[in-house]
Amino acid sequence: MTETRRSYDEGCIAAHALDLIGDRWALLVVRELMLGPRRFGAVREGLPGISANILTRRLEDLEALGIIAREQLPDPVRVQLYKLTEAGHGLWPVLRALCRWGAGMPGHDPRLFISPTALMLSMRALCARDRAGEHQVAMVLGADRFVISTAPGQFRVERGIADAALRFEGGTNALAAAIYGPAPLLQSAQGMIRFDGDLVAGQAFVDLFALRPEG
Repeated sequence: MTETRRSYDEGCIAAHALDLIGDRWALLVVRELMLGPRRFGAVREGLPGISANILTRRLEDLEALGIIAREQLPDPVRVQLYKLTEAGHGLWPVLRALCRWGAGMPGHDPRLFISPTALMLSMRALCARDRAGEHQVAMVLGADRFVISTAPGQFRVERGIADAALRFEGGTNALAAAIYGPAPLLQSAQGMIRFDGDLVAGQAFVDLFALRPEG
């Protein structure tokens, strides 16, 4: 069935923004590209509820709006990637606000699928930067690798591999439970996830994150 884009037909700026980015899945496609360019299949892995046809349509719509762009890697790889434009990256404050607002609302079920990118962005949104010490952390979530760096007032996450003093490894939902759950890291590391590094420093890092209401 062919989808027809609808407009609120209002002069309201918020309504205009929703005309651009309010279609179902659109913001979540942006979420999956927020930490760097991805192939079509990688984007779809992060959104298991979307069909290939709908994802293709959303990517086309977002490209037409100037929110994403295509990038072709040269020979011999010849892989097409999707990446955010400056306008696309400008949606981070929207995603951050949604994470912080949603953390204070009832009904969240952490047992449902969480993509690796979604977990990293939630940590970016909810980190208590004012209490952050200096940490470099490797996060291994299946085939996805991330490096997190914190310092007083700072939090940075990027895709990649690095030698880090602290290393977390496990399924995304298990790591989310270890990061946000009430259990101490020592307990989480005894079966739920793998942790390498100093437990005191690791616990201090985990303590920077909580599903707290906006405020």
